[in-house]
Amino acid sequence: MAVELWQTQVAFAIGLLGVYIGWRGVISKMTGFYDVAGAVKYLLYGLVSGMLLAMAVDRIILPAVILSSLNIISVSLVALLIGAAETAFVMFLMARPRVVALRGSPPYGWALGLGIGSMQACVLIVRLFDTELAYSEYSGLNPFSLLLAFAISITSSLGHALPASWQGAKVLEGSRMRPFFLSSMARGALTVCLVLSLFEPLVLLAAVPAIALAWGPAQRSWLPSGMTPAAKQAFRRTTRQSDKHRKASEARVKGTRIDNEE
Repeated sequence: MAVELWQTQVAFAIGLLGVYIGWRGVISKMTGFYDVAGAVKYLLYGLVSGMLLAMAVDRIILPAVILSSLNIISVSLVALLIGAAETAFVMFLMARPRVVALRGSPPYGWALGLGIGSMQACVLIVRLFDTELAYSEYSGLNPFSLLLAFAISITSSLGHALPASWQGAKVLEGSRMRPFFLSSMARGALTVCLVLSLFEPLVLLAAVPAIALAWGPAQRSWLPSGMTPAAKQAFRRTTRQSDKHRKASEARVKGTRIDNEE
């Protein structure tokens, strides 16, 4: 593999960027409403299990696509099996009695999905930077491959975090089978899009509408679903106030008072 150590480090740094974005934009806002330390633990679970799942994608799906030994239907079926394994693992962790008792399944699922998605992105980005494979005109470390790497990182991390959070919310409602099948299909489709994006980057755009559609319900419903009604109200009020203060800070002219009535 013609990827130097520093290039591998760059690949993993970009892959882990999705964790930062997903954590900073979501979990950090829930400090005080959920056990953030518990979310960190499930993030670590995601990093370890995500590497194993990424190895399965790298050893089974990617070579099959490169060598054209499998058609798109066969590749999709293999991706569906890997997605089902991930879904079963997420369901097992999110349905543990202690997690359900804490009602932390939605945010823990989000953190777990971030870890799994970032590891899959790291492995794919390493392959993207490998010039020896020569299966794509975008291979190697160049400005375009860097942009594609950032897109893969964000898409993979959020694409795995959203269904995991949804599974966590459904666990609290006592629903198991329907989320299992739908999440497996979503993860399988996402895996196919991520792998094919190494050959044709525009394929990655197919995952964007699904992530965009799921983002709103995740923030409004899935993630806060474990909170009590009073905690939900306080969380939404805190979020609105934070956005209001941020906009006021950005609009304020330096040298003027924040409150003109003082």
